[in-house]
Amino acid sequence: MSETVSRLVGAVRAQAQQNPPRGGNAEAQLESLISEEITRSAERGIFHNSGLPLSDEELRVLALAELTGFGVLQPFLDDPAIEEIWINSPQHVFVARKGVPELTDLSLTEPQVRDLVERMLQSSGRRVDMSSPFVDASLPDGSRLHVTIPDITSRHWAVNIRKFSQNVRDLTHLVEGGSITQQAAEFLRMSVLARQNILVCGATQAGKTTMLNALLRSSRVNDRIITVEETFELNFDAKDCVSMQCRPASLEGTGEINLRRLIKEALRMRPDRVVVGEVREAESLDLLIALNSGLPGACSIHANSAQDALVKLCTLPLLAGRNIDASFVVPTVASCIDLVVHCELDRFGRRRVREIIAPTGRVVDGQIESTVLFEVVNDALSPTGELPPRLDKFVLTNLDPRIVLGA
Repeated sequence: MSETVSRLVGAVRAQAQQNPPRGGNAEAQLESLISEEITRSAERGIFHNSGLPLSDEELRVLALAELTGFGVLQPFLDDPAIEEIWINSPQHVFVARKGVPELTDLSLTEPQVRDLVERMLQSSGRRVDMSSPFVDASLPDGSRLHVTIPDITSRHWAVNIRKFSQNVRDLTHLVEGGSITQQAAEFLRMSVLARQNILVCGATQAGKTTMLNALLRSSRVNDRIITVEETFELNFDAKDCVSMQCRPASLEGTGEINLRRLIKEALRMRPDRVVVGEVREAESLDLLIALNSGLPGACSIHANSAQDALVKLCTLPLLAGRNIDASFVVPTVASCIDLVVHCELDRFGRRRVREIIAPTGRVVDGQIESTVLFEVVNDALSPTGELPPRLDKFVLTNLDPRIVLGA
């Protein structure tokens, strides 16, 4: 923060402490105080003589961000072209635009970084300290915050802020953005209506959460959707929805709520669909048990391909204990998962669907057999001409994928 902005913020804070903003328009009152202070100070020639010259509007925006937002990071958070912000050290602040990282010219101090993190954690009720050197939290705008501190990191606080696009709301927006074809989008929309269990996979930053959001917006209007996540990331419009997130242990080591517990609780909440933001460990077993009971669901998973996602989903439940083995897990995955949608972030920064496959329900030589429905051919997502091998759910909901697939 420049000396000019620092002076302005200090003066406004002093006024606000003497006469605290009242009512529901506290931000508007602060803006008024800032404008008044800029006018008074300009008349006295205080602010515009130190550092680089700033216009009154630039002063107002920077001061308001410092007082009500996240200071020097607020312009990055407000910029819709920026997808992610990360800090490796106070002098190395990066952003990503359209999947391409770039080093900014922003330079901070160690106390500034710590102060920003503390402000970002205030609304979440979570903490980061020597006893808990990692933290995941959601910011008020839905962005995801991850922080790691020394001595886990070598020297500096490492901060990542993952923003989620507010422009991509449903499958139609994904089609308009070139992430998926109209035909594939219509098939996925029909699959959601047919109560298919859908696994969304891909690497980090491939657009898995965005795809899950778009799929959920295709649900029936009266569906009751229960979502469980480590931290809140999913953001979709639904008339009947309950969202739950994990809770870390307290300083005394008690009160932790993990994903396994949340999935079990979700089943008691009369869901029409259960959605797990991402499966990484033993919670995949609880999800499979839920899906095996006939409850529709969806989740995301990190994987290199759609087939690899099935293999990984067969492996993760084995972490639940020695009494769980592949003879139970593999057939369960084969029978429960109806579709796998693989997303990718290519070398040009494009996010798109790479392939869509449908397990047949059969296990051959220990591997889950599947049918490829869509795949990239000549840089375009194209149908293979195959139908989903299991049509029973489509028939029960009076839907016919042949209309969309033309098979």
